[in-house]
Amino acid sequence: MKRDNIVLNKSFDFASKILDLHQLVIEQKHFQLASQLVRSGTSIGANINESQRAVSTADFINKLGIALKEAEETNYWLTLIDLKIVKIDPKLKADLDELIRLLVSIINSTKRNNSR
Repeated sequence: MKRDNIVLNKSFDFASKILDLHQLVIEQKHFQLASQLVRSGTSIGANINESQRAVSTADFINKLGIALKEAEETNYWLTLIDLKIVKIDPKLKADLDELIRLLVSIINSTKRNNSR
């Protein structure tokens, strides 16, 4: 991990928390939901990590766009799990909201800077 890359570090920490929640959902015998959650929740950081080796600005934006889509999907699963299976720590939702804001900001600023 790059110590100075906030979004990379935050996405890694978030993925770690998703793995913990995944275990709780498994214990409630909601295997499909647990699988969806862990796939999308860990994919955020994986795509952010991939963006660090992007071959072009367009590739960088694309990888972060995929991470953003995975974050939105994760938000859906978290909302459903919180409603029907186990109460989610509000800090986890706040962490995801922060990741979404960071991704949107990075994507938008990269697009602005690239159009000059």
